[in-house]
Amino acid sequence: MSTHIIETRQVPVKEAFDLIVAGGGVAGIAAGLAGARRGLKTMLVEKSPLLGGLATLGLINWYEPLCDGTGRTMTTGIAEELLKLSVAYGYGNLPEQWTRQGEPKPEPRKRYASRFNPSIFALALNELLVKNGVELRYDMIASWPVMEGCRCTGLITESAGGREYFPAKVIVDATGDADIMARAGVPCRNGVNYLTYTAHGCTTESIKKVQDSNDMVYLNDNRFWVGSDLNGRGHPEGLHFFWGIPNEERSEYIRMGQALLLERIRDSRKDEMCPYALPGMAQLRKTRCIVGTETFIGEDGQRRENSIGAAGDFRIPGKHYEIPLGVLFNGGFPNLLAAGRIVSADGDGWEITRVIPTAALTGEAAGTAASLMIGEGKQAGELNAQEIQRALEKSGVKIHF
Repeated sequence: MSTHIIETRQVPVKEAFDLIVAGGGVAGIAAGLAGARRGLKTMLVEKSPLLGGLATLGLINWYEPLCDGTGRTMTTGIAEELLKLSVAYGYGNLPEQWTRQGEPKPEPRKRYASRFNPSIFALALNELLVKNGVELRYDMIASWPVMEGCRCTGLITESAGGREYFPAKVIVDATGDADIMARAGVPCRNGVNYLTYTAHGCTTESIKKVQDSNDMVYLNDNRFWVGSDLNGRGHPEGLHFFWGIPNEERSEYIRMGQALLLERIRDSRKDEMCPYALPGMAQLRKTRCIVGTETFIGEDGQRRENSIGAAGDFRIPGKHYEIPLGVLFNGGFPNLLAAGRIVSADGDGWEITRVIPTAALTGEAAGTAASLMIGEGKQAGELNAQEIQRALEKSGVKIHF
């Protein structure tokens, strides 16, 4: 029996765009916003019915710190805008010191971070992109790049309406798995994941906390987290690690997580706990990232002449990083850009680039880079770092720590 089939179909050609962003997580949102605000005709394709990715659909509702843990703001621009939006209409625990104007620096231990309501954040993100003129396509999969040599001419999408082709001048891959990049032939680096499954739910104890404090931020109880923590503690003994790209693996990851949670619920009293939201996507941390012109490995304190923005470390106070421009692309693919956890990173660097603030930072840089590429007829490898820095600084991005 043959191991492959050859498929030939007629695919309708749809509206052309300057910029198409594949993926509506925080990185894709930032890329789409940056491109649209700089005048690009922009479409964002999201496979689910909600924006926000892991932050909303994945129920990982902690907006990691924008600071260095010693009172200094590190990551700004759209990343900071989205943090404020995440708590604008729903609960949050952003320390008051970070919202004051003209006050002394915040206490170092109170990080510039917050919990947020994922449902409200998703609604606010939808409104934000619509107001900024981004063409939003929900429930649509960006399935395949159409290539002419190493240049991508557009994306083939899949939805209930069938298969369609959308031409574009620049593509930003913000899928979280480097789906477009890998299928275009961009070399990629594989990650590994512990088994983690996090749901949201309340208990009699968390409800009492809400009543006592009159603060909904306490409604969720952390006993709905099963499996591993960040460092692998809790990963089932003897269980293999997960890459998470083959569907067999991803399905196993989800099945096992659900089974672990049900086991915990089964062992608890029915009148003491109430799960109210299960994750709508696999909560994988690092699956695949590109091998770019540069690779960020998390060199603390290293200055970059081609920095696209500064970042701290959500795990360790006092760390300072600058993300280099070359993590956004591979020079052999002139109009493909990466954003979020798929930018070129390794080791500690991948831990830093995969979280919300840095994902938004690289997304904004990618959308800005796309506008300069289109406006000046340049390829990704011909981008002028100083020009991008000037554009980002005008949008409020802190380039150097």
